[in-house]
Parts: sequence; structure tokens; C-alpha cells
Amino acid sequence: MKIICIGRNYVNHIAELNNERPDEPVIFLKPDTAVIPNKSPFVIPDFSNEIHHEVEILVKINKVGKYIDAKFAHKYYDEIGLGIDFTARDVQNKLKDKGLPWEKAKGFDGSAMIGAFLPKNNFISVENITFELTNNGKTVQKGNTSHMLWKIDEIIAHISQYFTLKKGDIIFTGTPEGVAKVAPNDILEGFIEDKKLLRLHIK
Repeated sequence: MKIICIGRNYVNHIAELNNERPDEPVIFLKPDTAVIPNKSPFVIPDFSNEIHHEVEILVKINKVGKYIDAKFAHKYYDEIGLGIDFTARDVQNKLKDKGLPWEKAKGFDGSAMIGAFLPKNNFISVENITFELTNNGKTVQKGNTSHMLWKIDEIIAHISQYFTLKKGDIIFTGTPEGVAKVAPNDILEGFIEDKKLLRLHIK
């Protein structure tokens, strides 16, 4: 299983981090060791003092594909999920300042929370899905897939030009504004529409 992530896909999130708006999807990968085991907490690593939550809509690939045309991309997934891309922001900023890759900030052990999935046919359109993250009961991030710079099918088509997609691969499609530092004893809960798809304790 590959975890393929898209960065800078929501305009307001780009602005809150003072990043440059990209001309094409920004792609980075997380190893399978980034996935938090089922029912386990997220443990803040010793090497960072600024771990941020980034809630994202997930897509699970259901068959092998390469050089996929965007108009056929809808055939390559039938589930929509929710997850959190944990980012060591202090580490990432140091790496970015030096023009170095982000992997240590994005792909460390436990940096990917993968929640539950829903059938794609539950939604009238995957281009109009509302999702949110709460921290200790307070909404901290809220987004809608209509605000993506690149829609899900466009993302799949773009990724497949570089990486063969295989059954079980998961795509993190980008985060809306509101990313913020987590602290011990925080409880993060994520929702698509009115359905809770993840709950995570921070330690």
C-alpha cells in the first residue's frame, strides 16, 4: 500500500502558511509505517515541538491504473474516507528553508491517521463533500471538496502519470485552513457530513 498525499490544494490553507500557489498538484509520499495502528493513540514525537493536524478527504484505489485519463478516473475508486496528515511544522520549515525534501516532517512513524471509509455512491457528487475536524469538541477545521484547486479525478489522473496506482493505495487529497498544533490529552474527531469517521487521542 502506498500513501500518496497532495499538498497546497486549498487556497485558504496556502495563504495561512504563506506558501506559493502551485501550478500543478504538489505530491509527497508517506511510508506504510506512518499509519497509526487501529485504536492506538497519536504519540507526539520527541523531535518536534510543533505537530500540526491536517484533516483530509481520502480516496482508496480499487484497481491498478497507469496514465489514467481524468474522464475515466472515477472508475478507479469507490470509497471516500477521512484522515489526518500529521506534520512536524518546525521540522518542515527548516527543511523548506534549505530546499530539502519534507519526508522527515511528513512521513515519520504515526504521521497518518486513516479513519473509516464510506461508499462513494453515498454522495450525490464527490465534488461537494463537507468535512470537519474537532479538537476537544470544538471545530478547528472545516472544508468542502468544492474548494479544491484540483478535484479528485484530476488528482488521480495526475498522480498516475508518475506512479502506478494499485488496489489499496490511499490518496490524501489536501487540507483546508485551520491547521494547528496538537497537545497531550487532545481528542480529535473527524466527520464527513454528519458521520463521525475517526477519533484519536493525543499523547
